[in-house]
Amino acid sequence: MLQIPALSLLLMLLAACTAAPDAQTPRAGNPVFEGWYADPEGMVFGDRYWVFPTFSAAYDQQVFFDAFSSPDLVHWTKHPRILDTSAVAWARRAMWAPSVIEKGGRFFFFFGANDIQNDGESGGIGVAVADRPEGPYRDYLGHPLIDRFHNGAQPIDQFVFRDGDTHYLFYGGWRHANVAILNRDFTGFLPFPDGSFFREITPRDYVEGPFMLKREGRYYFMWSEGGWGDDDYRVAYAIADSPLGPFERIGTILEQAPPIATGAGHHSVIRIPGEDEYYIVYHRRPIPNQGRDHRVTAIDRLYFNEDGTIRPVQITVEGVAARPLGKKHQP
Repeated sequence: MLQIPALSLLLMLLAACTAAPDAQTPRAGNPVFEGWYADPEGMVFGDRYWVFPTFSAAYDQQVFFDAFSSPDLVHWTKHPRILDTSAVAWARRAMWAPSVIEKGGRFFFFFGANDIQNDGESGGIGVAVADRPEGPYRDYLGHPLIDRFHNGAQPIDQFVFRDGDTHYLFYGGWRHANVAILNRDFTGFLPFPDGSFFREITPRDYVEGPFMLKREGRYYFMWSEGGWGDDDYRVAYAIADSPLGPFERIGTILEQAPPIATGAGHHSVIRIPGEDEYYIVYHRRPIPNQGRDHRVTAIDRLYFNEDGTIRPVQITVEGVAARPLGKKHQP
């Protein structure tokens, strides 16, 4: 009979005990929730994760927003119709790309509507407000916050970025990106030193979907390239010492990966509060894809290299492991 030394037996038992939870750890799976959803913004409010996406459908059917919340990135609760056109008199279709931020105990929901093609059409970027992240939201201004093309940028794909006491609004489609400084109550903008209100910061190959992340004192500007309906839709980035740039394109960090999915883009990034730990939230087209608006929301890990550059994202089917807030990550 084989004799196993006591120390070896103890080590084997310890290894088994530590391996078992990893094998049984629940994973989110991608997509993370059912339904056609795109342009997701991921956030942390309190003890829950939140995702605010576009309902992916024909423009005339895009008349509402749903939201999703989770305690751990695996188990998701749907919050239906947190905002729709009945609460926004000037919005009638193509409600896109929410960006939500908390200020003064209220939640401000920035969105695009109507897909305006010129300054003579009604629509643009609006703001809604609620007392809870799940709403219900109501129109905050009674009119769009931005309803014109400035520097050639279509007023869509807004993202609000807080840096200290300053709130920046990044936005823009049609291959132009602008940044503006929101005033204290989010009813308008503060001028730059030269008197302008909208500064163009367009990097090479920019198309739409801007996002800003600050890490270790550096500003990571990210955006989507290619056509939103194409397989090669993707995300690229730049790094600068200021949220105003200049932004020089470094490379692609998210792109299609057949046979899993194509058209991976229009993303956001969740940072675990107090940790140097990141998750990328994005939409992609499942294979086989059956239509233009068949886009789903996925979450995968985002990692940085030692020099501060971003590693290309490995898109997955299994998704991320459960990550309750308030606990240290277990690799």
